[in-house]
Amino acid sequence: MDYAWDFGPVLARFDMLLIGLLNTVKIAAVSIVLGVLVGLVLAMMRLSPRRLVSVPALVFIEFYRNTPPLVHFFWFFYALPVVLAVNLTPYVAAVLALSTQSGAFYAEVFRGGIVSIERGQWEGGRALGMTPPALMRRVILPQAMARMVPPFIERSFELLKTTALASTLAYADLLYQAMLVNSETFRPLEVYTTIALMYLALLVTASQLARLAEARLTAYQ
Repeated sequence: MDYAWDFGPVLARFDMLLIGLLNTVKIAAVSIVLGVLVGLVLAMMRLSPRRLVSVPALVFIEFYRNTPPLVHFFWFFYALPVVLAVNLTPYVAAVLALSTQSGAFYAEVFRGGIVSIERGQWEGGRALGMTPPALMRRVILPQAMARMVPPFIERSFELLKTTALASTLAYADLLYQAMLVNSETFRPLEVYTTIALMYLALLVTASQLARLAEARLTAYQ
């Protein structure tokens, strides 16, 4: 069967796809920032010698690492409003789902980087009279950052790809906009080929920027 490719109808609505692309970048950027903050807090809790602090963090991390992301999207959008008696927009629900899930993975990245620092660095800081927060901020984290970069980048790419699930909540990301374009053009092959290339371009660009940032960070070590 011969298929006549025709990208004309898709290109005529390319502005809709660009809106979706911008919304994808927006939700990914916000979720990464919040996820890093959640992950850092969870990592500090996980490293605490107090079980009342470390165990809840461990439960949170394991729950999110071992449950499907789509379940989190649905829970925040459909279930949380029942619990709190509030209505969440698709954007807010998607950000909550992405940032909490990614926070669980970022927590393990932070924890792995921190515990990889040699014991002598910890003992040296204590010998100088540093408080634990100062020791972490001035000695441990700067050294751990370089080791965290590769897994951090990998996790961020996974988050960026997971943003496509936001379309299930009718959030106008790239995939949702593609579905709208497809419903108007009836050209699924062209539509989804186009957004696949757009996702590829976005991820390749992000990869190059991440490598540049990693090189800069390594140069300052």
